[in-house]
Amino acid sequence: MWKRGKNTGTTGNKLCFSLVHQYIQRFNEVSGNKTAAIRRRSKTSGVMITQYLVNIPEGKSTPDFQCKPMPVTTEKGKLAVFRAVVTGDPTPDVSWRRAKGNLSDKEKFQTKYDESTGEHILEIHKVSAAETDTYKCLAANEYGKAICTTTLTVTEASTNPADFRKLLKKSKIDRADGETDERFWDAMLKADREDYERICSEFGVKDLHLILKKLDEKKKERAQNKSKQDGVIPYDENGAEKHDLKSVGRTKNVPINGLMQKDTGLCKGDIQEVNLRNTGLPQVDPEKFMLPAEIKFSKVDFVIKIQEIKAEEREDALFECVLTHPLPKITWMGKGNILEDGEKYSLTMSEHKLIHRLLIKDCQPLDKGIYSAVVGNTSCNAWLVVEADSDPAPGDAKKARKTTVARGAQIDVEKVAKEQQIKIQGEMEKILAAVKAKHGAGHITDELILEEMTLEELTLMLATGGKHSKVTGPDPNQLASENESSGYDEDEDSVDLVKHPTSSKQELKPKDGLDGTCPKDYIKCDDSGTDSSTHTKRKRHAPLIEDLVVDPGVHFICGLTDVNAIINETAELTCKLSSEDCEGAWFRDGKQISSDDNFSITKDGPIHKLVIIKCEEEHSGKYRFEADGRKTEAMINVKDPPRFDLEDLSAFCEPMTVKAGHNAIFKLHFLGHKPIKIQWYREGEELQDDNNIRIEKSASHSRLLLSRCQRKDTGEFKIKLKNEHGFTEAVSQLIVLDKPTPPQGPAEVIESSATCIEFRWRPPKDDGGSPVINYLMERQQVGRNTWKKIGEITGVPNFRDAEVDRGRKYCYRIRAVTAEGISEVMETDDMQAGTLAFPAPPAPPKVVSAFDDCINLSWAPPSNTGGSRILGYILEKRKKGSNLWTVVNANDELIKEKKYAVKDVVAGIEYEFRVTAINLSGAGEFSNPSEFVFARDPKKPPGKVTGLKVTETSYTHLVLTWTKPEDKPGIQDEARGYFVEIRQADCIEWSRCNSTPIIMTSFSVKGLKSMDMYWVRVIAINDGGESEPEELPNYVLAMPSPVRPKFTNTKMKSFLVVRAGNSVRITVNFEASPRPIIMWLKDNVPVTKRVTISNSDGSSQLLIPSSERYDSGIYSILVKNLAGQETLSTEVRVTDDPKPPGPVELEENVPGTVTVIWEPSPDEKRDDRLHYTVSKLDSTKRTWVTVADRLFNNKCTVCNIMHGREYHFRVYAKNDMGISAPSESPIWGTEKKKEKFAVSIPTIKDCDLRCAPSFIVPLKLHTAPKGYECYMSCAVKGNPKPRITWYRNHISLNTNINYYTSNTCGVCTMLILCVGPKDMGEYTVIAENSLGRAECATILSVRE
Repeated sequence: MWKRGKNTGTTGNKLCFSLVHQYIQRFNEVSGNKTAAIRRRSKTSGVMITQYLVNIPEGKSTPDFQCKPMPVTTEKGKLAVFRAVVTGDPTPDVSWRRAKGNLSDKEKFQTKYDESTGEHILEIHKVSAAETDTYKCLAANEYGKAICTTTLTVTEASTNPADFRKLLKKSKIDRADGETDERFWDAMLKADREDYERICSEFGVKDLHLILKKLDEKKKERAQNKSKQDGVIPYDENGAEKHDLKSVGRTKNVPINGLMQKDTGLCKGDIQEVNLRNTGLPQVDPEKFMLPAEIKFSKVDFVIKIQEIKAEEREDALFECVLTHPLPKITWMGKGNILEDGEKYSLTMSEHKLIHRLLIKDCQPLDKGIYSAVVGNTSCNAWLVVEADSDPAPGDAKKARKTTVARGAQIDVEKVAKEQQIKIQGEMEKILAAVKAKHGAGHITDELILEEMTLEELTLMLATGGKHSKVTGPDPNQLASENESSGYDEDEDSVDLVKHPTSSKQELKPKDGLDGTCPKDYIKCDDSGTDSSTHTKRKRHAPLIEDLVVDPGVHFICGLTDVNAIINETAELTCKLSSEDCEGAWFRDGKQISSDDNFSITKDGPIHKLVIIKCEEEHSGKYRFEADGRKTEAMINVKDPPRFDLEDLSAFCEPMTVKAGHNAIFKLHFLGHKPIKIQWYREGEELQDDNNIRIEKSASHSRLLLSRCQRKDTGEFKIKLKNEHGFTEAVSQLIVLDKPTPPQGPAEVIESSATCIEFRWRPPKDDGGSPVINYLMERQQVGRNTWKKIGEITGVPNFRDAEVDRGRKYCYRIRAVTAEGISEVMETDDMQAGTLAFPAPPAPPKVVSAFDDCINLSWAPPSNTGGSRILGYILEKRKKGSNLWTVVNANDELIKEKKYAVKDVVAGIEYEFRVTAINLSGAGEFSNPSEFVFARDPKKPPGKVTGLKVTETSYTHLVLTWTKPEDKPGIQDEARGYFVEIRQADCIEWSRCNSTPIIMTSFSVKGLKSMDMYWVRVIAINDGGESEPEELPNYVLAMPSPVRPKFTNTKMKSFLVVRAGNSVRITVNFEASPRPIIMWLKDNVPVTKRVTISNSDGSSQLLIPSSERYDSGIYSILVKNLAGQETLSTEVRVTDDPKPPGPVELEENVPGTVTVIWEPSPDEKRDDRLHYTVSKLDSTKRTWVTVADRLFNNKCTVCNIMHGREYHFRVYAKNDMGISAPSESPIWGTEKKKEKFAVSIPTIKDCDLRCAPSFIVPLKLHTAPKGYECYMSCAVKGNPKPRITWYRNHISLNTNINYYTSNTCGVCTMLILCVGPKDMGEYTVIAENSLGRAECATILSVRE
């Protein structure tokens, strides 16, 4: 989960979150492209999310921070912790970085994941100024990444005396009068820790830190005063807690219920309290626990963790674990909740406290979930799966609770725990010997206390040179100086080894070894030495007195333990001394007790035992045993839980049997502390008083009366008693007897012949509580009204009737007989006897094995036996290529079994077999032939295929090729076929792609899911079996190789002119992989909804059905995928024939020239490509000559104007679509005067050849087959030359590239290359010129 990489720059920290991104990222690096990403902000402030894909699949999501890490400010040498909670699907990978360095030091920077809370944790141990930095947490998956930052600030502890003076001055000012009030201290001493702040605020005390220190001192003083009165040194629980809190290394001395950031785990104060009370140590005073609680727990781990359990409904489930060190209690959790010992859960442990068990009683489907065993910061968990009962109770009755116990993996936990116990004992003996050898006997004041120390204490004592142990030297001042010179610093997460002063008083014993006080010559220890907030190293100032080595005397090997006793029963307290000769005394609540009628005091060597013969309530209290100045204490709690009278209980537990309609009474007497809650249950459901149920309750007994019992009342009955001291329950069974239900049909005919009918049926569903003794049979011949009594048969549900007539039909009645009565009747269907019914053919024989001299076959019986039993089978064989079938077995030797070994075979010949069944009517039809099989010894399986590789991939299929395995005689034979198997990456089951073996060494796997990952393997097969599978080393991704988008239609026009009203169609072909995102733009703006876009795998088409002038513009297509993007643009101009220019005027500015001036065309403002053409007609010529073209202004000067001639001028407007009608100018010029010669020329009338368009040859009707060419033609005349336009269904086809049109000398043609249904309709040809317009139409039909 956690990844830490080297910080090698920006290129070294690229993350690839799946094979798809690795693949595409590599492609982008090679091609120089970059994958597009979307950045957005999270709902959590300060979190930036980068999304890799535009469209994320349904159910998936990018990473996000549900809880981001908070800034931390701490002192130098302390522990800094950052916590973050991350969401996302798939589960993101989380990593940590820092701005000014790396996190390669694994001892200082530790990353963890807490499964119970879902927190990702970064711990920085022993922080220094170098760790002051900005830290970044990054969560990433294949759809994106999320990043957030936080800061760590490390402060230096102040050593300036002026600062301390200010703090002292401030504390004096803040001190209130409440501190001197005795009521304040009484309230603080009696209150719980969570009430300290409230009490301080009520008395006006502000400095809670100072009050907590003084409160600790007052508790110690009170404990010392009490110990002087009774001679027992109590355990300073609060002091120990505060002491251990400091040893954990917190930055501030806060109350135990103070929270960390998020505070999702166990509170440290709670953990150390549990450790102090639950460490599995020998009976040693708590003051001798020198190690902090967290260190003790850090050593405890699981030798055997709890295992997954599958239990059936109403069965008990048992979780077991084995610890490395003995503990009297661990925490059990179920589905996030702490479990307590009670009716549902039973928490137990072994005598050596290494095995801990959790028993879940009467499992139900709601109990399914994860259960955990927690020991401090260590835990293990496992699933409990509750399966539905495979055999549910009939009807609505509830299944009885099962007495079996479901367990996890079968591990001998007792054996493992015993080995662990021996291992711990051996380690303690080795360390104890090492301590004695290192320090010598002269330096150890109490050798026995060393033996009672834990394994961790001995190890730490040996490692630190005994500075924290009970070892005295000749010069304590020298010892103090050694401690100072060792560089030991309590502020650097080290273990606080300062002993409690109370512990010192108990361990420093006088010479006589009897008194529990310190000698007068010993130096009194300062109580503040255990203050967790003070770390001043102290030196001794009083004169030192040499310690004397004394005899340790008698000590306890095993002390007393608390006992919960039941009233009127025996209770026992046992302890063991180190000496057999030492006598001791027993005390109860400070008063010595001796043997009498109630107490029995015995001594068996070193074992001392106190037995309370018959416990009473007054026997509860604290019991103490003293011997040779040593003492051990324990509590006896006498409880009075509910209990049943043993005789009544024995009778109650016996099953009760009553007949239907009778009454059933359950009655039990009980004892126990009042009040007692009484509950009755039937099959787990609590009973209440009603018409048939009556519950009587009294102080000493309870009775359950069931009136008029019925069969459905059969089941488990339970009584449950509960009071404040405990609970108990008793279970009994009620059996209600009744007559059975009818036998179950339908009857199944076993044999139907001319002489007998044999059939069977099923027993009654409910036998009424008594077994079926007999069945009463009656028979009726179909067609008659009388029934014939056959009599009684035994309790077997099978009958053979030998008194039947051939061809007759019979019907039978059956009744079940039990000790309680006769059931209702079950009537069978009609059964016919004596018909010839042949059996159906058996299944084709299957080859079990084949050898040179024998072929073993087997087959399945026929589905229809013909109404009678199968007498045997006949088997036939046939050689391959032959038409002759030969019988394998003789007719008088039928094959009785459904298998046979054919030995009449020739080695190397190929055979096939068939079989027929024979019943009483005769032989039936033969089965289908078996597969051909060679008579030869078994072959060896083939070897693995070689050279397996993928040659082609797409979104839906992939192509595999491989090489045939080698043929090695005696090792591996030739392969006869191959199987291809695939499985998805998230699946463990392989599925075969081909049901029968393939012969080719290539295969196309189809039906893949796009972008899914698959594992692929190939298996060779022959008659000898299958080879080992050959698998691809990496999984295959269902996608083609990444291809950057590329346009393939190179002949596409970059400029397109369309007449207004016609359709605009732009088709673009491209290549891209994976499938790209396609977007059409007009003038860099997405197209409107009136534009139709059609996309396919390799092309995209833009269609405007009826264009308008405002559709003109630059149309661009953007094709984009993960490999890159490409753009192609086309300019579309929608226009129409221009309107003619305005009036034309002529001017002569220069002799011999004429300036033609005209008004602009109305379309000039809407069409920037509109221009003008000027034509001239000389009076001496008959043709118009173009004198100027492509004029974008409104004026033109014409040269070479001859005097004496007349000129006519015409101005045309032209655009991309065509030319307008001309605008005529006035006549320019005059005739030359005739002076001498005048000729009268007769008037000649000019011949006007102009005419309007007309069709000489019209269009014909056409019917073309689908997929063929269609050619249309017509002839038109007209002067000026008419303009031809083709239409289909009134839509212009001139700009449609799917239709080829031409106009040659008046012959107009149109060619359709591939006729389809879309080409059907009316086709129209329109011819236009300045003099008129003509139209011709036809119909095109397309046939299939």
